[in-house]
Amino acid sequence: MSSSTSPTSGMTGRANQKLRTRRAIVQAAAELSRTGREVTMADIAAAALVSEATAYRYFPDLVSLLQEAIAGQLPEPGEALAGVEHSTDPVARVAAATEFLLRHVLARQGVVRAMIAGTIARPDRSARPGLRFGLIDHALAPAAAGMDPAALEQLKRGLAVVVSAEALFNLTDLYGLDPQDAIAGVVATATSLTRAALQPDPKP
Repeated sequence: MSSSTSPTSGMTGRANQKLRTRRAIVQAAAELSRTGREVTMADIAAAALVSEATAYRYFPDLVSLLQEAIAGQLPEPGEALAGVEHSTDPVARVAAATEFLLRHVLARQGVVRAMIAGTIARPDRSARPGLRFGLIDHALAPAAAGMDPAALEQLKRGLAVVVSAEALFNLTDLYGLDPQDAIAGVVATATSLTRAALQPDPKP
């Protein structure tokens, strides 16, 4: 009986090898994303023990790879805000949501910066994780029923601008603040915005 590999088993072996290579690339990207340092396709390829050209054969760009790599790392809003889950104070909840997001960004700023850059360069192909939107919705949930829908939507839009990696990097990179002071500043702005939106309009 011949001991040579059949065409079918050869194809299966190549498919399995491709799957292992893809998994190694994604795992390397996931591990590097947790370091907080700059993340490049070359770095990921080196960590996965493949060439950069090989990494690009599996993923067309860095953003698409990072999206897959960090998909399981993002917490659910309820988990992220467990410390204020029983609070009905939207201001306190927004403060907690803002601080959680910005500390998450700070700890993983290398991958976050890469995602921002990719979104700016190719907005038609890039889709960043929407962690902040889920956090904002969850933080405002206790107040949502008692607010005018238009006012609630306006508040959410305002918070989407403030509660963001871009706001943090603006204060650290351009304004020169220490990261902890920058986080405190964004939290103060987010809570002020929320408090103002919840105040009743003054009677004429």
